[in-house]
Amino acid sequence: MKIYNDYSLAAHNTFGIDERCKRFIDIECEQDAIDVCSMIDPDERLLIVGQGSNLLLGGFFDGTVLHSAITGCHSVAIGNEVMLRCGSGECWDDVVAFAVDNGWFGMENMSLIPGDVGASAVQNIGAYGAEAKDVISQIEAVELATGKKVTINNHECDYGYRNSRFKGEWKNRFFITHVTYQLSVEYAPRLDYGNIRAELMRRNIDYPLPLQLRQVIIDIRNAKLPDPKVLGNAGSFFMNPVVERPVFEALQSRYPDMPYYEIDDDHVKIPAGWMIEQCGWKGRDLGNAGVYDKQALVLVNRGGATGKDVINLAHAVINDVKEKFGIEIHPEVNVVC
Repeated sequence: MKIYNDYSLAAHNTFGIDERCKRFIDIECEQDAIDVCSMIDPDERLLIVGQGSNLLLGGFFDGTVLHSAITGCHSVAIGNEVMLRCGSGECWDDVVAFAVDNGWFGMENMSLIPGDVGASAVQNIGAYGAEAKDVISQIEAVELATGKKVTINNHECDYGYRNSRFKGEWKNRFFITHVTYQLSVEYAPRLDYGNIRAELMRRNIDYPLPLQLRQVIIDIRNAKLPDPKVLGNAGSFFMNPVVERPVFEALQSRYPDMPYYEIDDDHVKIPAGWMIEQCGWKGRDLGNAGVYDKQALVLVNRGGATGKDVINLAHAVINDVKEKFGIEIHPEVNVVC
């Protein structure tokens, strides 16, 4: 365990916002997570971070930040399935690469999503028709109020679109130490979401091998999303809204070319990036923060932006989308003020 006071969080958020916290604790093993429980005042502010790829800091954090540095991956084969147990501090994409290289499938469509293993369980990360909930089996954690080790099964997490109980009623209740993923040795690629199939056709690939599919996903993401090391960002800033069918049909009558994704008989998902672009925000700046010119779903730090700069931009975008479409879009990013 490592403890720092008055610590800069610039290296722990991909927006590159140089805000500080009162205390920062690096947790390197499960025992550290248990020991830290006695060091936390129940009344102090608490923030649990990984790589900070889903975090926007709006100012000085007057409390304790807990960071997972728990690493390691171990696998157990059970018939046609593999249970892959990973430390919460492992880089998510490293785990995806490790799985694909070993012939374990289910994660490949989520290649290159930034963040760590712990965040995958909290956020229910997803891309191109796949979500973390599809492969998460169980989660090991320490209850911070008691220091008790717990094991939480997938169905207990109440997973939804970019959501879980860890973001709601369980927020700051548990420190996740390990996540176990249930993968398959049978390869069944999902190719019909987004522009995967179009990109495969462009490369004259009818049925991609696992490594080919992973590379296609990586290339598509790199073409649309900026590298945080070059241009600070947190990936997709907003969630795609899911609306009831009558709302969708009314909008479709006004915008026949509007893209959409069927959810079920009663609900349809509308791309927030498309709505933001229709409002004229794509490529525009507000102070030192801006909307990325290749993907309107992404807000970026043009250089020297504060968290408040990004928050002001987000509010302006939300207001314009609401005024034009009657739909309120919500941040996917965790905004901490």
